[in-house]
Amino acid sequence: MLEQVTYFEDYAIGDGRETTGRTITETDFVVHAGHSGDFFPHHLDAEFCKTLPFGQRIAHGTMVFTIGVGLTATVINPVAFSYGYDRLRFVKPVFIGDTIKSRVEITDKEVMEKRPGYGRVIERLTVTNQKDETALVADHIYMVEMRP
Repeated sequence: MLEQVTYFEDYAIGDGRETTGRTITETDFVVHAGHSGDFFPHHLDAEFCKTLPFGQRIAHGTMVFTIGVGLTATVINPVAFSYGYDRLRFVKPVFIGDTIKSRVEITDKEVMEKRPGYGRVIERLTVTNQKDETALVADHIYMVEMRP
């Protein structure tokens, strides 16, 4: 991984990047179910899912979120800290065999009045499938140091 110091002042609204893709596998479904404890049949029971509108197993939304965020974790910024996520939405289902990729774009930034020396940077995460259809969106909030 690359380490790159980026202070609050260095972030510009509209800046962004796109990741490479990652194909979702049945192993991903099983491992995520084990980690999360979510064994709902919508994710693991192929026969049950044949009776539903999509006709196949649907990826856990939390798995798509986790993998989508993980794809963006390529640069370590030692002066920025994840403050959380807002507006998480599962827009379109992801299936076994789909290849997802993530795009991030800076959408807002503001000085944190209650934390002198820090600003808040909002990065919109969009996870898409191989057809460039949006599967998930969320706002990632960073707490970022200002220049000394």
